[in-house]
Amino acid sequence: MDTKLTLKLDKNVIEKAKIYAAEQERSLSKIIESYLQVITSGKKNKDFEEIEITPFVKSISIGKGEIPADFDYKKDRQDYLIEKYK
Repeated sequence: MDTKLTLKLDKNVIEKAKIYAAEQERSLSKIIESYLQVITSGKKNKDFEEIEITPFVKSISIGKGEIPADFDYKKDRQDYLIEKYK
C-alpha cells in the first residue's frame, strides 16, 4: 500500500536529487523508498550493492585517523587559523 509523505528539504538538495533521479531513469520517490528500505531493514539492498566505493572514501572511513579522547578541536582550529594568517 502506497502512502503519501511530505518532506521539507533544502531547495538545492531537491533540485540535485531530481537531476540524479532523471539520470538514473528512476523516480525520486523510488530512490527515497529504496534508501529508507536499506537503512531500516538492516540488510543490503541490491540497488545499493552496485555502488562502488572509491579507494579514497574507503581510506578515510576505516578509522585510521582516530581522534584522541582529549582532543581540543577549538584549540586545534585556533592554531590552524593563526598559522594560516601569519
